[in-house]
Amino acid sequence: MRIQINGARIIDPASGMDQQADIFIRDGKIVAIGDMPREFVAEQMIDANGLIAAPGLVDISTSLREPGYGRKGTIATETRAGAAGGVTSVCCTPQTKPILDTPAVVELILDKARDEGSCKVYPLGAFSQGLAGEQLAELVTLRDAGCIAFTNGLVPFASNRILGRALEYAATFDLTVIFQPQDASLAEGGLAHEGPTATFRGLTGIPESAETVALSRDLLLVEQSGVRAHFSQITTARGARLIAKAQARGLPVTADVAMYQLILTDEALMDFSSFYHVLPPLRSLEDREGLREAVRTGVISAIASHHQPHEADAKLAPFAATEPGISSIELLLPLAMSLVEEGVLDLPTALARLTTGPAAAMQINAGRLAIGAAADIVLFDPNAQTLAGENWLSKGSNCPFIGHHLPGLVRYTLLNGRITHKNL
Repeated sequence: MRIQINGARIIDPASGMDQQADIFIRDGKIVAIGDMPREFVAEQMIDANGLIAAPGLVDISTSLREPGYGRKGTIATETRAGAAGGVTSVCCTPQTKPILDTPAVVELILDKARDEGSCKVYPLGAFSQGLAGEQLAELVTLRDAGCIAFTNGLVPFASNRILGRALEYAATFDLTVIFQPQDASLAEGGLAHEGPTATFRGLTGIPESAETVALSRDLLLVEQSGVRAHFSQITTARGARLIAKAQARGLPVTADVAMYQLILTDEALMDFSSFYHVLPPLRSLEDREGLREAVRTGVISAIASHHQPHEADAKLAPFAATEPGISSIELLLPLAMSLVEEGVLDLPTALARLTTGPAAAMQINAGRLAIGAAADIVLFDPNAQTLAGENWLSKGSNCPFIGHHLPGLVRYTLLNGRITHKNL
């Protein structure tokens, strides 16, 4: 299929390009930017005047729920939702049923993604068998099956000694390990950030130290083992400063933050809405400002949705009994545009944290617009608005932003030169 995209403002953070030009696509790849190639005859023309063309977004933490939790989401529904948010590449978490710790599960996910997916899917394998934190998963076998990195999520290893040996093993094979730093004993029973809001509402708090204690330990073990590490879902300003110091010492570490942590604070819990029940929890205003600064400077190089769709019943119980998580992947670009509109980030930086930053952290070939690259492109209107919840595609509607008017509207998402989402 030959496609010509006319008159878009092209922003490619990887190359620094920011110009108005045409894009020419053939056989799923970008063959030219600017001048039309010789003997190119477009089969489809897209009028992109007034639109911005950017690399398809790379979301490095998405729960697709399949296999095992079809009531919450499927690969088909959640990647369609991703395409609506401008996403073309997703890294899916291993908390499936069965756990993503065998080649059979990896192959199932990849086969379903090829047949039904609207995004490229990159599996994150379980770091330990069954995510139990006791015995190392077959990491090399999982890598060969298609896993790009490994994580144990919020589940701790049985001991620091076991974790240290596991990291040394991963380093031997140059594998990427993803940490979600949270000390289980300090966070035990917690529902919200330990502070005035939690006290006022009678919610058990999770202190800042639950993150920083675990993060400090993990950084020491990373330094000792030499493993390539990514720290996912940093929630505190002090945690971001620890990452910055580690990077300054030359440790091979990257980090991401959940989009909603850059927008919301624990004050949202004042109305007791279970839509704001997430783990790790929403933090203080001071923490949010610290995270924003870390994103601005590039200490945190990736923003992820941390999309966790749930069926309606999962959020209908009393707050403490509800399941944590927000469904937000299809709002990833509009939420980023809200940060641009507020002046938190300029547009090229926001796009960099959604494209080149996450792609580099996970070492995947994505997040750039260049001749010869896959035609994974988002075209969006910066002057239009998205009504969150209109034409909702995710199976999970557990999203506190539904009903809000957000800046920016995704008009087209292309995956390998194929239109996977269109909103005209």
